[in-house]
Amino acid sequence: MIIAISGDSDFIKDINNSKFTGFVHSTFNRTFNIKCFENGNLYTIACRKLDNGPNTLIINVDNMKSKKIAVNDPVRVVKNFLFIGDKLTISIDKVNIWESILPTYPNNMEILKRNLVKMKEHINIHGVGGGIQKNVIPQNSFEAEVSNMLQKRTLLLYNELLNDRISSALPHAVSLLGLGPGLTPSGDDFLTGLFSIFNIKNSPFYPYRSFCEGVLKKAKTLTNDISYMTLKKAAIGKVRESIISLLNSLFVEDDKDLILSLNKLLNIGSSSGTDIALGIVFGMEANIRAGGKAC
Repeated sequence: MIIAISGDSDFIKDINNSKFTGFVHSTFNRTFNIKCFENGNLYTIACRKLDNGPNTLIINVDNMKSKKIAVNDPVRVVKNFLFIGDKLTISIDKVNIWESILPTYPNNMEILKRNLVKMKEHINIHGVGGGIQKNVIPQNSFEAEVSNMLQKRTLLLYNELLNDRISSALPHAVSLLGLGPGLTPSGDDFLTGLFSIFNIKNSPFYPYRSFCEGVLKKAKTLTNDISYMTLKKAAIGKVRESIISLLNSLFVEDDKDLILSLNKLLNIGSSSGTDIALGIVFGMEANIRAGGKAC
């Protein structure tokens, strides 16, 4: 039996308040995903070195290889135990509840502006290319074309947001869905970061957060199941712990914490962390401009 260390509050509620059954949707070295029969959502079981996230349960193991979890293994819940076939039993009896809560938009714009400059400089030096960040030479013509499309489409979206043209920005955001390399494509990662900004309370974009739902309506058929679930949660302000930590760091004057939080995000996936970070930068700059304060 394996002990669950921490779990997303919505995941724990779904387990405790309903009959939870499903099957293993996909497996990786440090995670596997469950598809629930009752609501069709994906849920993630992750190793202890990963951060908390929406619909995620962190368990006390270093990797999933030894568990030999396979796609289509049945999943069921009995009381406080989550059974993955006959291969893994997870106890959620003493799990620490984690909740995705975004910070509130700050009153001090000067600190935010300075931190955004530092964040952009750090991404330019340490960010991973191959996605939105263009600092690698494409290996072939296909990669070059995808890279150009990502650059052009994010720029078009960025320009519309900077000029507070939310409705005009929508089709440009939709054009990023499923675009780019990675398990979660670069365009989707960028949108995940952007969605988090729309959902920050008291921000200029907060009244327009239905923009995220507008993009999501098109996402189901334009990207994969895992990426769609990430976007579905981000559209209502539910994002992983590393994103929340970075947003908190952007709003206070603490350079060490800012860089530490940013590095944790940049280390996600191959280019995913960098793409998310750039979505945050773009969204925050547009937010400031929309509030009548030039960045």
